[in-house]
Amino acid sequence: MRRCHVTARLLTTLLAGVIALPAFAFETSARSAYVVDLTTNTVLLEKNAQVPLPPASMSKLMTLNMLFEALEDGRVSLDTQFNVSQRAMDMGGSTMFLTTQDRPTVEELIKGIIVLSGNDACVVVAEGLGGTEDAFASMMTQRARALGMENSTFGNASGWPHPAQRMSTEDLAILAERLIEEFPQYYHYFGIEEFPYDGRAPDNRFNRNPLFDLGLGADGLKTGHTQEAGYGLVGSAMQGNRRVVLVVSGLDSEAARRSESAAIINFAFRQFVMRTAVESGQVIAEIPVWLGEAQTVALAAPEDVELLIPVTAHEGIKGEVTWSGPVEAPISKGDEIATFTIVREGMSDTVIPLVAADDVAAAGFLPRFTTAAGQVFSMARDLAGIGAGAEDAATEEPAVN
Repeated sequence: MRRCHVTARLLTTLLAGVIALPAFAFETSARSAYVVDLTTNTVLLEKNAQVPLPPASMSKLMTLNMLFEALEDGRVSLDTQFNVSQRAMDMGGSTMFLTTQDRPTVEELIKGIIVLSGNDACVVVAEGLGGTEDAFASMMTQRARALGMENSTFGNASGWPHPAQRMSTEDLAILAERLIEEFPQYYHYFGIEEFPYDGRAPDNRFNRNPLFDLGLGADGLKTGHTQEAGYGLVGSAMQGNRRVVLVVSGLDSEAARRSESAAIINFAFRQFVMRTAVESGQVIAEIPVWLGEAQTVALAAPEDVELLIPVTAHEGIKGEVTWSGPVEAPISKGDEIATFTIVREGMSDTVIPLVAADDVAAAGFLPRFTTAAGQVFSMARDLAGIGAGAEDAATEEPAVN
């Protein structure tokens, strides 16, 4: 494996005019936090992000994922009606105030879970899809594992306090990304601010998302609160062509959840800018070629690379080109033969492929013969040196103490 380090001042002109703000790592008071820019898949903040914690009602997002999957594979439709059991009716906490006489539709249950945080609605969905809530919780855990959510287990569908009900903030971000990207046809439900189901409990008809009225581009997803979990939020906001997902957990109050979430959104959008860091066809480096008509081949990016850059980054891009060598001719333009690891201070590395910028034909018979003969001569010389060293060692008199 061959490597070479490259420093390219590619961003000097791109960042001209950007106001340099003081560089800092956001210090959150949340017990756990995870913030990711979905547009570039860049993690902007993480704190205790892999620790399984009580998720409270934020785990309702997994119940919604299971329901959206059932919609997609045709097991239910938005008009499908579910029965309401006595167990669902008896759920405490936040509810839709369902009774056993009701036959809510899937669409009403989606709104009831998202806007009203209905614990009763979650039980209705769990029993409608899994037979029992326990069976549904087991299905949720298995599905979470399949989706790469390694730090999530479920004891129920609602987030009601339970020893098995645990999720990490990173897993909640993975889930939020899935709901946004895999189910765009249902995502608009997360932006509904009011749902007066059948005129019941008029004071409980508003979405609890604290970011909706702050002008930050927020359009989802779910709040959570229990005494054990504290106050949490899985939120998403869109500004321009960038979408940011944030997850915070373990805050002390509603006010803290609101102010901390707003501060994180401002940090994510104002401390970073998205720029074309590498352009398609831009030559990054040259590496040696073995047995070719040319001794080197230029390496270029196959497409534009958009990266988030801290607004204070005026030093250009630094990175490392890695390839397996020697690279033998013939080489065709566009062959992927190396990678470029881009390093940004305080941020995760980005690895992009590099391709040959030009064709390199194989050398003719005489150059190849000469190169091969040179290699044979070099190997013979090395072996002769090893033999002479061995003979010298054999004839050397032993040291006398």
